[in-house]
Amino acid sequence: MEVFGEYLRAFICGGIFCLIGQILIDKTKLTPAKILVIYVVAGVVLGGLGIYKYIVAFGGAGATLPLTGFGYNLAKGVAKAVAEKGIFGALTGGVTAAAAGITAAIFFGYLIALIFKPKSKSM
Repeated sequence: MEVFGEYLRAFICGGIFCLIGQILIDKTKLTPAKILVIYVVAGVVLGGLGIYKYIVAFGGAGATLPLTGFGYNLAKGVAKAVAEKGIFGALTGGVTAAAAGITAAIFFGYLIALIFKPKSKSM
């Protein structure tokens, strides 16, 4: 039953992020790309302020997998690198912490492009 609760919390957390994104799409003139950037920046800011770790503690994968989780991971990596290497860690820590996710996104994006032969959108 404990696993069910974990899944439920992840679903609720991820669902809230999706709900907020859908409201922003429906009620504002923001493009999806701008909303994605807002989510990443929100993750960085909330991570830097130490707030996002509580969201992760509640939502688990529902908080770490969306774009806000990517921003949180960047902020966490920068904080760790600054503590270890000083101010120069701010330049490398975020990318180092997110390297696996970035690599996976590039690899799987390329793989899917090979399989499905994407085409440009015609206007």
